[in-house]
Amino acid sequence: MHDTIDILGVHIHKCTMAEAEDRVMGFLSEDRPHMVFTPNSEIIMVARKNPVFLDILNRADLLTADGIGVVYASKILKDPLSERVAGFDLATRLLSRAAESGHTVYFFGGKPGVAEQARDKLTEQYPSLQVIGTQNGYFDDKKEADIIADIQAKQPDFLFVCLGAPKQEQWIAQHADTLGARVLIGLGGGLDVWAGVVERAPEWYQRRGLEWLYRLMKQPSRIGRMMALPKFALTVFFRGKRVKKAGSGAAKEG
Repeated sequence: MHDTIDILGVHIHKCTMAEAEDRVMGFLSEDRPHMVFTPNSEIIMVARKNPVFLDILNRADLLTADGIGVVYASKILKDPLSERVAGFDLATRLLSRAAESGHTVYFFGGKPGVAEQARDKLTEQYPSLQVIGTQNGYFDDKKEADIIADIQAKQPDFLFVCLGAPKQEQWIAQHADTLGARVLIGLGGGLDVWAGVVERAPEWYQRRGLEWLYRLMKQPSRIGRMMALPKFALTVFFRGKRVKKAGSGAAKEG
């Protein structure tokens, strides 16, 4: 569970969805904060050019492959991940477990009203789920101080921070030690999906790793962002060839 694969400097944990779920639930028994991040290929490309952000990702207690592009990259590097562990799916499974175990949850992020909508829909689905706090992701310094004070007062077991990358990871890394939350998870637009504001790709697209195509069809304006995917694949491919060549050279010298 502690084995990792280096994808452009980001150390992704090798784990299945079930292993990741159990690992995070285990964090709750440890008396310290734990950071959980789920980078996709876009986030890895950002980290490659930002050493501070790269360090934040690699300090996470669990770092899973959110995007299918990251799984494909592991295959290019001949060290394949067993499966994609998407942040939204992992978080949804954790909420189900939290409803059963009585662990508390706090939602932070999204537009005004979205966190509350997500709470209401999720508590309909999981009546025992304890969502003990909600805050939107629009804040100045004064509002941020109030948000931090509210989280500190409630000390949730799970804190879902949905501010988008890299802001959410940076915020978590900056404040994790002072908030009193046991598990802090960066979850991008997760609240929007739970709230019903954004529709997730149908199961058919998810199973085939084509969520990116569904989002592109729904939002053609994303074409610029999607161009990062082939660039990511090519970067991984050529880096893998360089590493392999360097390893062969070292073997000959020996």
